[in-house]
Amino acid sequence: MTPLARKRLGKVLLNGAGLLVFVFAIFPVYWMVSTGFKENDQIFTTEFIPFPTHFTFEHFERVLTEGVANNSIWLYMRNSAIVAIGTVLIGSTFALLSATAIARFRFKGRGVFLMVLLVVQMLPSEGLLIPLYMMVKRAGLGDQFLGLIVTQVALTLPFGVWMLRTFVAAVPKSLEEAAWIDGAGRMTTFWKVLFPLVAPGLVATSIFSFITAWNDLVFALYLMSGSEGYTMPVALQFFFGQEGVDWGAIMAGSTMMTIPVVIFFLLVQRRMVQGLTAGAVKG
Repeated sequence: MTPLARKRLGKVLLNGAGLLVFVFAIFPVYWMVSTGFKENDQIFTTEFIPFPTHFTFEHFERVLTEGVANNSIWLYMRNSAIVAIGTVLIGSTFALLSATAIARFRFKGRGVFLMVLLVVQMLPSEGLLIPLYMMVKRAGLGDQFLGLIVTQVALTLPFGVWMLRTFVAAVPKSLEEAAWIDGAGRMTTFWKVLFPLVAPGLVATSIFSFITAWNDLVFALYLMSGSEGYTMPVALQFFFGQEGVDWGAIMAGSTMMTIPVVIFFLLVQRRMVQGLTAGAVKG
C-alpha cells in the first residue's frame, strides 16, 4: 500500500470513528424526541420502531394542559430557570474573582487550596447532600430558591475556579502592566483588559453551571418540601406511578426541558466565539 493510500485509509477510518461517536451521542436525544411524538401502541411494544409512523402531539398536549401535581408545567420551568440563572450569575462571579486571585497572587496555602478544590470536584454530589442540607437548614434557607442556588453554586464553583484559573494565567501580565503605565486603575484594568480575554472561559463555565443546575434532581427534591417549589426534573418523577410509567409524557416533558438548554447554549456560543476571536487579535 502506497503512502497516499495509507493516508486516505487513515482519514476514512478517522471519519468513520467520528461518525460512530456522533451517532452514539445523538441517538439517546433522537430517541427521546421521537418517543414524545409516538402513539402509545408504538411506545409499549417489543418491536423496534426507529421513528413514529403516525405523529401525535397528545403527550405534549397532556403535559401542557393537565400539568403535573396540580400545577402548571410552566411553574416548574420557571423554578428551574430561577435556580439555573441564579447559579450562573452568582457562581460565575465568585469563580472569576477566585480564579483571578489564585492566578495573579502568591499566598500561603495556595497549593493546598487548589488541591482541596480538586478533591471536592471529585466527590459525588450525593455525598455532599447531607452536609449541604444541614447547612442550608441552619441558615434558614430551607424550602427557598436561594438555598437551592447556594447548593448549586457550591457544586459548580470548584470546576469554575479551575477552568477560569487557566484562562487568567494564560493572559500575559504585561498587558495589565501596560494599562497601569497608561494610568488605568486596577478595576479599569480588570474590566477593560482582563475580562474580555477570559470571557470565553467564563462562557464555558456558565454553560456547565447552567446545565448542572437545570438538570439537578436530588437537591431540588430534598431541599424543596412543597410541590410549588419543585423544578422540572422533580416534576417529571410524578409520571412514574404505581400503575405504570407514562413514557410518552416523560419523553415529551424531557424534550420541552431540553429546549431552554439548547437555546442558552446557542446564545452564549456566539459570545464565546467572538471572545476567542477578540482575544486572538488583541494578543
